[in-house]
Amino acid sequence: MWGGRLGALLLGWGRRQAGAPGRRLLSSNAAAQAGISAPRCWKCGGPGGPERGDGFFCPQCRALQPPDPTRDYFSLMDCNRSFRIDTTKLQHRYQQLQRLVHPDFFSKRSQTEKDLAEKHSTLVNDAYKTLLAPLSRGLYLLKLHGIEISEGTDYKMDSQFLIGIMEINEKLEEAQNEAAIKEIESTVRAKQKEFTENVNRAFEQDDFEKAKEILTKMRYFSNVEEKIKLKKTPL
Repeated sequence: MWGGRLGALLLGWGRRQAGAPGRRLLSSNAAAQAGISAPRCWKCGGPGGPERGDGFFCPQCRALQPPDPTRDYFSLMDCNRSFRIDTTKLQHRYQQLQRLVHPDFFSKRSQTEKDLAEKHSTLVNDAYKTLLAPLSRGLYLLKLHGIEISEGTDYKMDSQFLIGIMEINEKLEEAQNEAAIKEIESTVRAKQKEFTENVNRAFEQDDFEKAKEILTKMRYFSNVEEKIKLKKTPL
């Protein structure tokens, strides 16, 4: 009883959380309709789809190709499909891809390629942001394993945890100076670091239920982090 009421209260305001995962991957039917089984270059008609060449440009005419709908964020960003990733490598890959597909480099190309560059650039941005943050990365990794955490639910959160979150929120609302806010911020960061280490172990052990539980807690603390940012922002 406590868990449901407190969970709805604490998560209700934050529908667009920082941990929201990226776009849905196309189903096999949608992929088939997109011509993935026999990719051809839209411009020259040659075998220039995402399964050939560098995956972005036709190897025959070098025209930019549509994004591969079967490619997940980890593959796109050249990362192992795991919770622990090299964020420095991720950043380098992001910069590399944006140098390839950023719309500014296609200003003198056809409208088709301009539109495709917009799609690629948006996809690269989404992938980078999703994999960079531990919470969104974990949620996305769960999603690839067929597990999603519905918004607005507390996923069996015990009343003690939810009351603790409520107390932190109350302290934040009552905080009148920078020192008080920083103290709360330090507490929240420490908890998020602890959760990140724990969820990494859960993924390494393929314990997806445990990962789901921890990520749900991280989402609550992510809401608090957003409130701290607003509290620190001068009106």
